[in-house]
Amino acid sequence: MDTTQEPATSAINQPRDGSGIRGLYCTANHTQVRVEGYDEALIRKALADSTGVLWLDVYVDGPEDGRVLSEVFNFHPLAIEDAVEPRIDPPKIDDHGEYVFIVLNALTRYEPGTELETAEADFFLGSNYVVSVHREQIPALDFYFDRAQRDETILLHRADWVLHGILDAIVDEYLPIVDAVDETIDKIEERLLDQPDRSLLQQILLSKRNSLRLRRATAPQREILNRLARGEFPKVIAADTSIYFRDVYDHLVRIEYLVEAVRDLADGALQTYLSVVSNRLNEVMKVLTAAATIFLPLTLVSGVYGMNFDQNQFPPFDSSWGFPAVVAGMIALAVSMLMFFKVRRWL
Repeated sequence: MDTTQEPATSAINQPRDGSGIRGLYCTANHTQVRVEGYDEALIRKALADSTGVLWLDVYVDGPEDGRVLSEVFNFHPLAIEDAVEPRIDPPKIDDHGEYVFIVLNALTRYEPGTELETAEADFFLGSNYVVSVHREQIPALDFYFDRAQRDETILLHRADWVLHGILDAIVDEYLPIVDAVDETIDKIEERLLDQPDRSLLQQILLSKRNSLRLRRATAPQREILNRLARGEFPKVIAADTSIYFRDVYDHLVRIEYLVEAVRDLADGALQTYLSVVSNRLNEVMKVLTAAATIFLPLTLVSGVYGMNFDQNQFPPFDSSWGFPAVVAGMIALAVSMLMFFKVRRWL
């Protein structure tokens, strides 16, 4: 079995026009049939063919778009509700006996300076079918569907192997996005020492939120992949396919380590920003304090000579050189204090 995955970014992912159903059905004689729309007869025929494999992809734009889930597949109402409702559910896996229901969070797109977007992807895995349900366009799903159309050998395997390929494509989509978030934080750190302005703080906080979203998406999905890999669902996942889910699990574990590193980088960038701002504030306060200290004795001298008393009793008011001498003394005092600060490296 060839499990090599192409980069998801290489797929031709054209937006799908509204809601709809698409699918691929591989018959017992290895003929691949394309399912277009709600073709109930063809879908029921594929389900009845225990030797064939059906992958049905349902794009939900409203509650009525999930009719095929209840009318043809007879899935549990709670699972259908989770799949078609607009809210984003946390990742989970439910065992319904003849099939398992899986909820995952997929990444859709990321642009530096924007919040990371996630989308819910739901999967029903039976003995001879995989049903994927989503309410947003998911590039990884489009990529793997496009690949399955070009490579007809993908659906020659069992349904559990097809699901493994889909999940692998979704997990692989995390890596370039994690790298992009990491690169964004690196660029922020390069600017920290030169321009620690308020806009940079907003970018740091945004990166922290994105890293937290990555953490919330990867952590629970690791347990789901672990359960799929350890043979917990023998009715729908064969023992020889478990190793492929284990491979996807290993990929997700490595990605989670990278996500933790990105979180640490974001925290470090915030601490660096606060340190730089604090150091700059300390430099400003040091200069202002030195200036105030220098002018303090000068203010004292000018205040003393500005007192209201008999000037004849207070030299050098009665002398022509008195005013220049006092000014020169004040300048000398200021210069002396400034030189003292320089020697002590206080400035």
